[in-house]
Amino acid sequence: MLAVKLAQAHTNARGFAHGGLISALADNAMGLSCAMQFTEARGLVTVNLSIDFLSVARIGQWLLFETSFTKVGGTLCFAQAFVTADGVACARANATFRATQ
Repeated sequence: MLAVKLAQAHTNARGFAHGGLISALADNAMGLSCAMQFTEARGLVTVNLSIDFLSVARIGQWLLFETSFTKVGGTLCFAQAFVTADGVACARANATFRATQ
């Protein structure tokens, strides 16, 4: 799980959380979720990232990223994230990562 309290620096010109911020934090949170599934330390590289934006998040709200791994294979790991702004669904994401040595 990852969280950030939204400030002006996190927003776009319309005052909403920037989609790039949500994408980057979801990617990071899902990667960390997958990394915890390996018994030895491995680097992870994002192969695919998809995001569905469901609603907006505004300055002052807590943006929460709840993640879970879906499947871990020998070299690929799959994860998903659900993003909320003060408890209201804001985005959902899926990612595939390649494990490196």
